[in-house]
Amino acid sequence: MEIVNVSRLVKSEDLNHHGTLFAGRGAEWFVEACFICGAKATQKPENIVCVNIHGLTFKTPGNKGDIINLQTRIAKAGRTSFVVYGKMTKNNSKDILSDGFITFVFIDENNKTIPHGIVLGDPIDEEDIKIREMAEKLK
Repeated sequence: MEIVNVSRLVKSEDLNHHGTLFAGRGAEWFVEACFICGAKATQKPENIVCVNIHGLTFKTPGNKGDIINLQTRIAKAGRTSFVVYGKMTKNNSKDILSDGFITFVFIDENNKTIPHGIVLGDPIDEEDIKIREMAEKLK
């Protein structure tokens, strides 16, 4: 599956009382980037709803002026649900600020689940294999 990249600039209004990226803002960006990944895969964003954010952990702070890079990919696809893995890095570093998984469900106009049509191809690299293994263990 395609890797989807989204970038954000940390501005003054994104900071908490410690002067670092507010976790709520980081979580918002994370969910949005994962949603974009799913929307690109299905081509029907109006049918996607978020049902679970799994293990979003902030490991290191973001600071004012940092460029936050969010890299997302589909990690698991059921018939009506799919899981997106996302990771946040900053300033082109490989160090992970935060990462986690989000489960989305595909619904119709009556809020009934429907097939999304996502088919996962073969893993693209070792990281993809590990991500898919972790996604399989999610509840």
